Amino acid sequence: MHALTLALIVLGTVASMELFAYVMHRWVMHGPGWFLHASHHRARTGPFEWNDLYAVIFAGPSIFLLWQGVQGTWGDVSTAVGAGIAAYGAIYFGFHDWIVHRRLPHRIVPRSAYFKRIVQAHRLHHVVESKHGTVSFGFLWAPPVDDLKAALKQSGEARLRAPVQAD
Repeated sequence: MHALTLALIVLGTVASMELFAYVMHRWVMHGPGWFLHASHHRARTGPFEWNDLYAVIFAGPSIFLLWQGVQGTWGDVSTAVGAGIAAYGAIYFGFHDWIVHRRLPHRIVPRSAYFKRIVQAHRLHHVVESKHGTVSFGFLWAPPVDDLKAALKQSGEARLRAPVQAD
């Protein structure tokens, strides 16, 4: 298969993963999967949290598709889709875990309007402690921050997180 076609499949898979992540985050993680995801809405006490199991779960299809592609069972398309899922996972880790939640030390400061909006939207997502009343479920795309603030204000179900006290 042509390299450009495979690259487009990888990029299309990364874009599709944002929709998949939105659906999973909104209706699974903030639904029946809250028993794992709740740990992500609380202060972390160590290097890991129960929510990290989602990364392991979502890596499964990527690993399987890459393996099938390498074995020649399903061909280049399988490899490209598996690579797209893996690329989204790497972007998610880099942006969400490393930059936003500072799970690894860094000095990155969001400067672009896009970057600032994504970081602020994710922080607004985390002002809610419960699984209900939360806003902004995407990771690479977010509605305008003013819309998210208005939705939070309107939500009668949101239990806002208490401010963290400095020691």
